[in-house]
Amino acid sequence: MALLDRLRPYGMVLPAIIVFSLFFIYPILYMIYLSMFDWNFISPDKTFVGLQNFIDLFQDSEFVQVLRNSTIYTVLTVSLTIAISLLFALWLNRTGIFYGFVQGAIFSPHIISLVSISLLWSWLMDPEYGLLNWVIGLFGFGKLAWLSHPSTSLISLVIVAVWKGIGFNTLVFIAGLQSIPNDIYEAAALDKSKPWRTFAKLTFPMLSPTIFFLVIINMIGSFQVFETIAIMTQGGPVNSTNTLVYYIYQYGFRFFKIGYASAAGVILLFIVGLLTILYFKLLANRVHYR
Repeated sequence: MALLDRLRPYGMVLPAIIVFSLFFIYPILYMIYLSMFDWNFISPDKTFVGLQNFIDLFQDSEFVQVLRNSTIYTVLTVSLTIAISLLFALWLNRTGIFYGFVQGAIFSPHIISLVSISLLWSWLMDPEYGLLNWVIGLFGFGKLAWLSHPSTSLISLVIVAVWKGIGFNTLVFIAGLQSIPNDIYEAAALDKSKPWRTFAKLTFPMLSPTIFFLVIINMIGSFQVFETIAIMTQGGPVNSTNTLVYYIYQYGFRFFKIGYASAAGVILLFIVGLLTILYFKLLANRVHYR
């Protein structure tokens, strides 16, 4: 009976472990296995090449540019989304029908599929008939080739990502703000603390767990961007918007270089894992946990 009692918890989590192993652990291990082979996805024969796929990747100037694009896209998207969402949250952290309506309006892009959003923004950014060029034309500016010029294409995708991500991040920030005890602000008011000082010394440190959480999930999500690139730019022009996931898709399912694509996937896995570990190691000790 004692043995059954000890085994019962393991039996309860066993289905979840099986599903997790089957759909997460096994694909990762199989991807690492395939990264050491040259395989065209059609022939049953695989040629073992060891680490040659990784060597070829880092000798490929296109892949180096893809890494640079992914890094720039992630840094801009995460920083802008966090900053703008925090400003919105500070403004909307109050009761009232108007503020509730604005919260719902800001959150609505989050529940819309990225495919629909990508099609919408493709029209908005059309160089000839797009609404954005019409609006900036009212202020005397010339038309911009939003998605068809290397200097603006990546920034255009960042705008789309920030627009979609602001709603979710804002609501999370509002939840974090509402969890801060009012007693702290009352004490600051008695000390005649200025608003900017109250924010810097009280609000921001108390929001550190929320900021920490949002930075990590936004960072991982940005490195895994695919839909907007596949629909809006297909990695162009001149490889200026190609990122890691779309690069993996290209070489895996268009060029049928499965080993090469798997090696790029291993690098993506390593980057995301390394950044997450670094964030936890370097920032966790500075986070105020309530």
